[in-house]
Formats: sequence, structure tokens, C-alpha cells
Amino acid sequence: MKIAQYGTAIVVMHVIVHGLHGFAHNEIPVSLSLLQGLFVGVVVILAPIIAAGLLWTPFYRIGSWLLLGSMAGSLLSAIYNHHLVISPDHVSQVSFEGFGLLFQVTAYLMLIVDGLGCWISGLALRTIQSPEKAI
Repeated sequence: MKIAQYGTAIVVMHVIVHGLHGFAHNEIPVSLSLLQGLFVGVVVILAPIIAAGLLWTPFYRIGSWLLLGSMAGSLLSAIYNHHLVISPDHVSQVSFEGFGLLFQVTAYLMLIVDGLGCWISGLALRTIQSPEKAI
């Protein structure tokens, strides 16, 4: 059950950081396209929450895979959108004033939290024993 606890804890941190970042997006404003908004809604927010729930059920393997996929997708998206491609969503294009500071801080916190999420879900997948090996 420790994996379920760690997985749930990282998902709670993930949702808080991404929620605050989304709030900063709205207040600055830095708009998202329809496709970006759909990606954030499904991969970044909904999938990790579903994964955390599955970690507490007999479907914990599926939950671990879903957590890894959603955290990796979220991490890669954050790297691409906030640190690689120069756009209004890039950290260099947002001022540190007002909600820009929240945007900046959460853009970097995403890297840490989502990286930890990948590590925790990878650890979960590595340590899960198949029923045949548990006997």
C-alpha cells in the first residue's frame, strides 16, 4: 500500500501545482489552444487522478502505468512549452511581476513534481510482483 500512498501524494501535489499554474495562465493571460486545453484537461489533470484511484484497487498495475504515462506526458509538455519553444507560454516571455511570479515558480515546480511522479510510478512498476512470483 505504500506505493498507493506515495502515488496519491504525488498526484495531490501535481494537481495543486498545475492548478496554480493554470490560475496564473488565466490571470496573466497566457491562453491555450483548444488542443492544448484538451491535453491539459485529460492527460495532465484527469488521468493522474484516475491513476491515483486505481492504485488503491486490484487494478493497481493499470494505475501505475496510467500514472507513469500521464506524468511523463505532463513533464514532456512542461519542458517543451515552458522551456524549449519560444512562445507566450515560455518562461522567458512572462514577467516576474504579479501573477508572472506564480507562473514562473510553478513552471519550475512542475519539472520537480512531475519528475518525482515518473520516478514513483516507475518504482511502482519495478516493485510490483506478478502473482506467480508472489507464491
